[in-house]
Amino acid sequence: MGLETEFGISAPGEAQANPMLLSGRVVHAYAAPDPSSGGRGTRSRRGTRWDYADEAPLRDARGFELDRARAHASQLTDVPPDVAASQSATAGTGLHVAEELEDAGLANTVLTNGARLYVDHAHPEYSGPEVTTPRDAVLWDLAGDEVAREAMRRIAASPGLGDVVLYKNNTDGKGASYGTHENYLMPRSTPFADVARALVPFFVSRQVVTGAGRVGLGQTGERSGFQLSQRADFFETEVGLETTLKRPLVNTRDEPHATADRWRRLHVIVGDANLSPVATLLKTGTTSLVLAMVEAGEMPDLALAHPVASVRAVSHDPTLRHLLELRSGERMTAVQLQWRHLEAARAFVGRRQGDAVDPDTAEVLTRWEQVLTDLEADPMRCARQLDWVAKLRLLEGFRSREDLTWDAARLALIDIQYADLRPERGLHARLVARGAVELLHEPAEVARAVVAPPEDTRAWFRGECVRRYGDEVAAASWDSVILDVAGRASLQRVPMLEPLRGTRATTGALLDRCATAAELVHALTGGRPAG
Repeated sequence: MGLETEFGISAPGEAQANPMLLSGRVVHAYAAPDPSSGGRGTRSRRGTRWDYADEAPLRDARGFELDRARAHASQLTDVPPDVAASQSATAGTGLHVAEELEDAGLANTVLTNGARLYVDHAHPEYSGPEVTTPRDAVLWDLAGDEVAREAMRRIAASPGLGDVVLYKNNTDGKGASYGTHENYLMPRSTPFADVARALVPFFVSRQVVTGAGRVGLGQTGERSGFQLSQRADFFETEVGLETTLKRPLVNTRDEPHATADRWRRLHVIVGDANLSPVATLLKTGTTSLVLAMVEAGEMPDLALAHPVASVRAVSHDPTLRHLLELRSGERMTAVQLQWRHLEAARAFVGRRQGDAVDPDTAEVLTRWEQVLTDLEADPMRCARQLDWVAKLRLLEGFRSREDLTWDAARLALIDIQYADLRPERGLHARLVARGAVELLHEPAEVARAVVAPPEDTRAWFRGECVRRYGDEVAAASWDSVILDVAGRASLQRVPMLEPLRGTRATTGALLDRCATAAELVHALTGGRPAG
């Protein structure tokens, strides 16, 4: 699994600043050598490109591929953003857009921890490395927050550059929404229709656990109030390929970044950007359990009668009392529907693992049960674990002290400030400093994850190649590393189509023997071209 975050971005005092140019500034600032580190860079070199060769964003899991001429520019993720803009913009404007934003659009770097940092849809995005456990998903997601903070610090320290502020949220409150996406490796043998059928009711109800909280109802916040999710108001259909227009609850992009006839990558776009570690753990852990049940053909039918309307209705009711209607005719709250998923997961794990439940699964099941129990008793009991509850507690305290109604502008500012990644300004950061947030990792673990990759996936090989071979890494992607080796007439591609190969256990000794990329290519090929 892996997580992606598009950060909200602003430049104080520059109301007309171009967000794509600002985002490029963030990526370039982090990618450039850090003066305080004695000139060491955070990636191979400033000119390294992302390898787009094997990407296929228009392929649909339902068995077809969208015509490129009909695709929105935001869907063309298999080319740099400036090229996508040029290809899809109306005549007379596309070339101008491409020329003006070329430098920002090409801002793209692979980090030594195996992650990708780049400009996506006018936002800086951190795409974390592939991991195998929910706790590791949390760890390398927190590493992404630190990458964002370091980029802000470097920009602030650069003469002539104004401050840039990054926010880990999903909407600006003015109608724009940007994503936090999850990715899960699944066997292709599992029918996609089964996946979609099971995920819709789960996604509608999991907001009670994973919502980040939001002031305002409606895409532009046109109605006053508080809701559970940052993203709920922006979903318009049940299943589909889009990610920025007509957003679906279940995304059908079929771009596995792995051996295509064996694996699929489930691309989840319905989630919020979580700052609370327990919320992230439960988001990835519970979804993994549901997918395991689907793969085994043991997921009960909990289909909803009106899923798209229900996702908004659940989000708009922080009392958690809204009754969902199932196609079976049953009516229950989102918390009760989550209990159904938990009960099914417990029974499934019991059948598969008996009394020898692995620690990661045991933790997810235990925390899932505790959170649902507390939500039913008093949601405020979850303030240390769940973002929407922590945010609501802050807002209610301020409302009470200042005697404010939900349409007060200051409440919207608090909402945004909760997600501010500056340690001295962000309200969530202040809660962490006060010990009001349950943490899962020590600061030293997070600091290491900023520079070091997970050891049990191919992210290890990718990140270590970047760290060890620097400028010899010409490009990289999720499923390949391309090396520019002296003495070779062409670039050498090292394929990595199996996500669970390329680990430290399988490639560590090999990399230790190879001081240069040339030695690595020779060892892998016996002198023949690598690809």
